[in-house]
Amino acid sequence: QVQLVESGGGLVHIGGSLRLSCAASGRTVSSYAMGWFRQAPGKERELVAALSWNGYRTNYLHSVKGRFTISRDNAKNAVYLQMNSLQSEDTAVYYCAVDSLQYRVGVSGASNDYAYWGQGTQVTVSS
Repeated sequence: QVQLVESGGGLVHIGGSLRLSCAASGRTVSSYAMGWFRQAPGKERELVAALSWNGYRTNYLHSVKGRFTISRDNAKNAVYLQMNSLQSEDTAVYYCAVDSLQYRVGVSGASNDYAYWGQGTQVTVSS
């Protein structure tokens, strides 16, 4: 069993930055891809960014490419999401997740492929 705890969300103005952190416990996640998803009110959950278990492959939502960066620190059993140039449409609850498949080839963008989820952290971007 894996427990995930997100932090770093908050209120920021348009154009600002936030860094989300996700700490995993209960199992080492270094051999699993990890991802960040978000869900805005009235919308479906969507992949924001995912990083393969070895760090070689990424998958980003088109609208965040060039603004967001996902990274991981296997020594700390953690994954991060650096968010720059935030826009109002980035407002959502952000969730980190761990892939269900160890050593997956590539990176999945499907939420059904992720087995463990955090409780989420709210990101609000205001004008």
